[in-house]
Parts: sequence; C-alpha cells; structure tokens
Amino acid sequence: MPSLPFPPRSLIVSVQASQGEPLYPTPILEALCHSVVAGGAMGLRIATPALIPVLKQAYPQLPIIALTKPEPIPASAENHVYITATLADALLLAQAGADVVALDATQRNRPDGFSLREVITQLKAKFPAVLVMADVDSLASATYAHTCGVDMISTTLAGYTTETQATSPKNSPDFALLTALISAFPTVPIIAEGRFWDVSEVAKALTLGAYGVVVGSAITRPHHITARFLTATTC
Repeated sequence: MPSLPFPPRSLIVSVQASQGEPLYPTPILEALCHSVVAGGAMGLRIATPALIPVLKQAYPQLPIIALTKPEPIPASAENHVYITATLADALLLAQAGADVVALDATQRNRPDGFSLREVITQLKAKFPAVLVMADVDSLASATYAHTCGVDMISTTLAGYTTETQATSPKNSPDFALLTALISAFPTVPIIAEGRFWDVSEVAKALTLGAYGVVVGSAITRPHHITARFLTATTC
C-alpha cells in the first residue's frame, strides 16, 4: 500500500462552495477550513486553488486533497468529466502545493483530449511527490484507474454519473461499491466519499475497511444541513 500523507481511519473534510452560494468565494470558506482543522480533521479536500498556499502556510503538515470544478457546474454534470477535468487543472493544483490531486477517473472522454493515463503520467513527471486520487463511480472505472497508476481510489462519483444514477443509493453512501473496491484492490487505499451524513455511516465505512472517509455537506454546507432538518417540520 502506498505511503499516504494521512493515517488510516482518517476523517477528511471537504470544504467547498459553488457559485451562487453564500459561502462562495468569501473568506468564510477559509474560516470553515480553520474550524474543521480545530475540530480534528486529518485532511482537507478543497476546490479553491487559491486557498492551497494559504492553508499550507497555516498548517504545513496538514494533507490537502485538491480539485477543480467549473463554475457553474454544467446542468447535465452526470454526463461530463468536470472534477479536475484537464491536465492543465491538475498541474495548477500541484503547482499550488496540493499533496493529492483528485480527478475524475471514469472512462469518459476528457475535454482536453488527454487520456487519464496521459494526465497521470505527465503530472507525476513534473511533480513526482504528488499523489493522485481517482474519483470513480463503479468497479469498472476503478479497474481502469488502477491500470493508469493512481495512488488511491475514492467512491466520490457513485450515483453522480449517468451510468450509476439508477444503481447507487440516493441519500446514503454506496457501501456496496466501497465493499467491492476494498475486495478488488487490497493493496490500494480506498477512500469512502459521497452522501455521508451520520457518524454511524462513517463508522461503518471504516469497519468495512475504508482507509479514510471524506465528509463534506454534513459538516460544511449549512444550506444542505438546514434543508435536512427542515424535513422534520413536514412530517
């Protein structure tokens, strides 16, 4: 298993906001990062490249998983590669100081014409110390990503691609995919991500064998948290 910048059983917090949301792109996003670090987060996953050097200066030893997303995200995002979609995006994140570059590792065509293998090869040639996290939606995508030389695999895109919208749970993590990945790739760190809302779900993922768990909206997106609580008022 490759050496990762965060230990096994890590809680990694995703701190992101989309265009049009109150937290984008304000200093509050940086404050949220400081808040979750104070709470014990063992790593951050962020989509704001400008924050990377700021956070690395504040927390030199804290692992940062970075990605890019278009703003606004395409209306039909389930049909497009949009998480660190190009080689230029990946190089930008590495240049900014990211420890791990997360990118869409499905088998779909990338907008700049490079294959996943070409992106990883060129990224590692220029930044040998940078690790690559494969955001996948299925076992098939993970198998493809593994052959391309990724360092870790995450369930990030399960349920968010056209191919998996009907097979992944709508409101809970895809534990079936997580289990399949852990079984198929015993020497690869598998990261659980996507629709984690409860402590019990995080505990389950770790019990199943996830190397770490990424939690985002349940911690850092107040409008989603509020909406979930609001459902109690309509029961």
